[in-house]
Amino acid sequence: MTNHIVLFEPRIHFNTGNIARTCAATNTHLHLIRPFGFEITDKNLKRAGLDYWDKVNITYHDDLAAFLAHIEALESVKLHLITKFAEHDYSENGLYVDEADHYFLFGREDTGLPEDFMRQNPEKALRIPMNDEHVRSLNLSNAAAIVIYECLRQQQYQGLELVHRYEKDKLK
Repeated sequence: MTNHIVLFEPRIHFNTGNIARTCAATNTHLHLIRPFGFEITDKNLKRAGLDYWDKVNITYHDDLAAFLAHIEALESVKLHLITKFAEHDYSENGLYVDEADHYFLFGREDTGLPEDFMRQNPEKALRIPMNDEHVRSLNLSNAAAIVIYECLRQQQYQGLELVHRYEKDKLK
């Protein structure tokens, strides 16, 4: 089982860089769907991910159709659309404990996922609870971190260190 964060046409390089860092920290595969709102070689994008870019498994897709073709060719895949328009909570117990590869698809920062695509797949939509009267949406990199860590919690943080000892441990 592998977890995947998928960004549909990301616009803001800092969000993408922060998500790449989260992917490196969680052994999560990152997928980026073109077009982007920035140059992938942008120094700010690399700065946001710091020196972790070589630790991130990244796959690029030309468009949503190419991404969907990619996952349709795979076995045991569960696609989750992360959107404020969903009726199901992303943290429902048991969502991520099977042996499937879980793909979390996040929309553009400004427009989200395409409406027609979401209408075709409402059963795949998951929502992060929030007060919609106060904000329109959560920051993309925060939302990705919230979702992937809930997934990992349900998977007992498989493959991650729960405790690490450092040479200069501040608590020892």
